[in-house]
Parts: sequence; structure tokens; C-alpha cells
Amino acid sequence: MWNTRELQRKIEEWLQEDVGVGDVTTMSTIPADEQGVGILYAKEAGVIAGLPIAQQVFATVDPSLIFSAGVEDGARVEVGDQIAEVSGSVRPILIGERLALNLLQRLSGIATKTNEYVQAVAGTKARVVDTRKTTPGLRFLEKYAVRVGGGHNHRFALYDAVMIKDNHIKGSGGIAQAVAAARAAIPHTMTVEVEAETLEQVQEALAAGADTIMLDNMSNEQMREAVQLIGGKAVVEASGGVNLETIRSIAETGVDIISVGALTHSINAFDISLDLNTRKR
Repeated sequence: MWNTRELQRKIEEWLQEDVGVGDVTTMSTIPADEQGVGILYAKEAGVIAGLPIAQQVFATVDPSLIFSAGVEDGARVEVGDQIAEVSGSVRPILIGERLALNLLQRLSGIATKTNEYVQAVAGTKARVVDTRKTTPGLRFLEKYAVRVGGGHNHRFALYDAVMIKDNHIKGSGGIAQAVAAARAAIPHTMTVEVEAETLEQVQEALAAGADTIMLDNMSNEQMREAVQLIGGKAVVEASGGVNLETIRSIAETGVDIISVGALTHSINAFDISLDLNTRKR
């Protein structure tokens, strides 16, 4: 799912950024022995993602805190539903609150938006995938949230697949040259994808032996022609101009994959609050 040690390292960095030498408000206003329960609840409807991360945030602040999830990642919640609770000393609950909520809200926003796109293409063969348009430092979590929402991941980074785009084509002298050079340099287990902006480029990519051909900003009519031209000899990906209003018609052209940058680059945080209930000391 993710590298646990890497996540722990990042959480410690994020807490250092937010807490620094200490939460002056909490430490000066809350008695050290104050006990309580923080209730996390949804203020809108959607898909939850990031509960294990929120739990790890609170555990990092204070391992004695008890985090109990009311739902699992991937669950759909409605307004007012309790998502989780964290109990124990009030000071660490309040110190960890903002970081836990920031991550939970961001990831749940991605999962919710992804699920909307997935539902929009239901009944077609098209698979909704993300892109590398992610928040620096959060890619592994944001791509996790896409999976929670029912989507799939494209390549994780520049190192795990070849994607030959317009500038690579220009710089190498053409599609055939770029594909040949890539094949000569990479392991046999790695795939090669070529971005095509015209049907002529689709033919070139097909002749060059591309594993995946990305149809970039093509009309639906062009995409249908491209799908027929490719005829199952390569995976067909659609990209560009994809939104909730257009994705269904794009899927119906017969493409295999639809990549959507909006799954991660322009997401509204899912609205979640933490309400504190204190106990008598």
C-alpha cells in the first residue's frame, strides 16, 4: 500500500512544520491531565480515504491515544456520519488535529471525485486513471486515494514506464526513432507509451510497436477512428479535455484508458470536523 517508514518520516516532518517547539495555545490553556474524546464526522457526502494515515498522525503525537475508525477507507458517508474517534489526553488530540484532518480531507476529496468519474463511465470498458499531476511529497498517498475511490494508477513516476510525448518526439527526430531508442535502452519488462495528436501519429506509433497509444486532445470522432485503426494491437488511452461532462462520451468511443489530471491537481478538500468532548478529571 505504501512504505510505512517513509510515511512515518513524512508525518514527523509535517508535525515539525506545524508544531515546531510546541503548540503554545494548547499547552497554555489545556490542563495536562485533561482527558477527552475527539469525534470526527462528515459535513458532506462522499467517499472516505486516509483513516490509517490519520491514525498514524495521532499515534506519532502520543502513542497512548486510542483511535477507533467508525468506517473503513472506501466507505461512502453522508452528512453527519461519524467517521472515527480519538480518545485520551486532550493536549495531543488537539496538537495532531490539524495535520490529521488536512490529510484526511485531501485524500477523501480525491477518493470522492475519483468515484464520480468512475461512476460516470460505468458499463463501459474504460478504466479511469490518474496522472503525475500530484502534490509534491504526497504522490503516494494521493494515488492511494485514487484507488480507494475506484480508479487506477498510471505510472507512478518517470522511472517506471516510458512515455514518449511531443517534446520527446521533437527532440529525438520522430516517433519511430524515439521508440527504437527507448526499446534499446530499457528492460524488456518495461512498456512504451506514445502520445499521438493526429491519426497520422497513431499510425506511426502503431508501426513503431508502441504498447500504449495516448490520444491527446482528439475529438470523439477522431478517437473512434483511432480505436478502429489500432484494432487491439495496443492499449488505447484518451487524455485531454476530460471532465465529468465529457468522460462518458469519451468512454463510449471504445478507448481502454482515460487519464484524468483533475483527480489530483484541482480537488476540493472533503469537509470533515473534529468535535471535542471532555471528561471530568
